[in-house]
Formats: sequence, C-alpha cells, structure tokens
Amino acid sequence: MTSDYGNLVAELEAASRLRSAHFLVTQRPWLDLYGVHVRPVAPFGSASSKPVVDGALIHRCLPDELIFEIFSKMTPYTLGRAACVCRKWRYTIRNPAFWRNACLKAWQIAGVAENYKTLQSKYDGSWRRMWLCRPRVRTDGLYVSRNTYIRAGVAEWKMTKPVHIVCYYRYLRFYPSGRFLYKNSSQKVKDVAKGMNFRAPRHDLYAGSYTLSEDKVEAAFLYPGLRPTVWRIRLRLRGTVAGANNRMDLLALVTSGLNGSEVTDSDEDILNIVEGWAEDETHNPDVPAITHKRGLTPFVFVPFEEVESSVLNLPVERMDYYVPG
Repeated sequence: MTSDYGNLVAELEAASRLRSAHFLVTQRPWLDLYGVHVRPVAPFGSASSKPVVDGALIHRCLPDELIFEIFSKMTPYTLGRAACVCRKWRYTIRNPAFWRNACLKAWQIAGVAENYKTLQSKYDGSWRRMWLCRPRVRTDGLYVSRNTYIRAGVAEWKMTKPVHIVCYYRYLRFYPSGRFLYKNSSQKVKDVAKGMNFRAPRHDLYAGSYTLSEDKVEAAFLYPGLRPTVWRIRLRLRGTVAGANNRMDLLALVTSGLNGSEVTDSDEDILNIVEGWAEDETHNPDVPAITHKRGLTPFVFVPFEEVESSVLNLPVERMDYYVPG
C-alpha cells in the first residue's frame, strides 16, 4: 500500500514538472520543418515524366501553356519582376525563348547573324546573360538630362544685383530601328513624353539616326534652315545595376555646318554623311564647328510608366539670389 502511494506521488510530481515546462518553453513550430525537403516544381516544358501537383490556386486555374503565352507578351523588365513571385515562375521565365526575342529586338541594327555570333563568342550561348551584360539603348522610355545655368537679372535701385538660375531639359528617345528623337525644352517629363513620337508636330522636335558600338552611342540630326547645321553627340552607356542601362554620360556635343550639295532632305541619314568627321570639322565657312562645354549633365532614364511620378516633375525651387552690388 505504501509503495502504491509512493508511485502515485512520483507520477503527480512528474506531471507537474511537465506542465510547468509546457508553459515555460517557447513553442517553435518552424523547427518541425528541419529535415523536410520541399520538392521543386517542374517548369513548363520540363522533360520530367512525373506528374506534379501544384497547390497554388492560379496554377490550378491556368494551364501552363496559357501562363507561358502571358509571359511571352511581357517586357523583359516585367519578366524580371514576375520571376520574384514564386519558384515555378522563376523556372519558367528562364526559358531562352523569352530572352532571345528581347535580344534580337534590342540589337536588330546589328542583324540576326551578328547577334548569334556575339551570343556564342561572348555569352556562352545564354540569351539571358547577353541581355544582362551587353550594353544597349533602352526604347521603353526617355533619357532625360536636366541642366542649369546662371543668368544675371535686372538691378533694382542700384542696391542689389539679382541672379537667376535657369533650368532646361534635354530629351532623347531611341527606337530599335536606329532612329531617335531629340527635344530641348523647359517642360517637365510628364508634359513632354506624350509628344515624343514621330506622329507629333515637328516644330521643336528633331529626328536623326544613331549607332551603337560596345557601350558608345553616336547620334546626329540636321537643323533645317538656310544654313544647314548638323548636331552631333557622343554618349557612353552605363547602369546602376546589371542590365539597367539607365544612365548615359555625354562625352561630346558638336555643331558644325554642311554645304547645300551634301544633303537634300532633313530625314536623310545624316550620320552616314558626317561619319569620320573630326570634332572641329565643318563644310560651311559661315557655320563654324563649335564644341559645346556646357549643358553636359548625364542622362537619366525614365520609363514611360513612371513619367507621371518621376522626381524630375517636381518644381524647381525659385532661387533668385541677391548679391550685394
């Protein structure tokens, strides 16, 4: 009888200790996942014959073929964001078909044969690596350069000397075909983006052609008038991250003259005419060659979907400084 009572007391004490431990020990349910291997989801087009059951609602509602078709309509930058959604999308978006179409469109000036040659010689046959590492001009937005200069104002009462800071913008829009548009304006990005196309009035919009060699861009267009003037620019592409190509350094900006026999149409490929010219070369003595040293602020890329929210739309603070006379 005594032994039974002793066993009962021992069991009650053990139960009490377990109950106390239950409230004192922090529960960590994620520790139960250790050692559990999550089976990867097979991407669309996989050679695996095993059926894969995907628990995601969107994958149960949409077949893989339809998801693939939706991805094929996206831009490369939208594909990059979609790849962050889930593992299956990331595997599917790595399909070379998406990146091949994007690369052939971005470098269509070089030609299909030259693009395939570059792909094999520099990027180990990976279209995605070519897209990320090869410099290219972006055609899904505008390159914007904001420049400022100081202009003296009208003195008042001979007591002060006002100084005004003037702000203006250079806009560049490139097309995959080798054409580009240029505009010099004081308007903000959201007001200019709507008219940066070939259907817009051309009274203050200039069209020209450009070439891309490695990370260097050369472009030119013709100022129409009684004394034809050619506008030439040389740029260097760079990016804040791999594949961004969202910056352009302005290396040189030159204006020089042409004689009347060299050009007959403002839409003519002026870049072929001035190819090989020196920076100080001009073919019209009345229009000397001028190398501009001001207004060379680097270009920043603004995608079309961000023109309304770009920081370049913020009003420039009024900075009328009065310097004692």
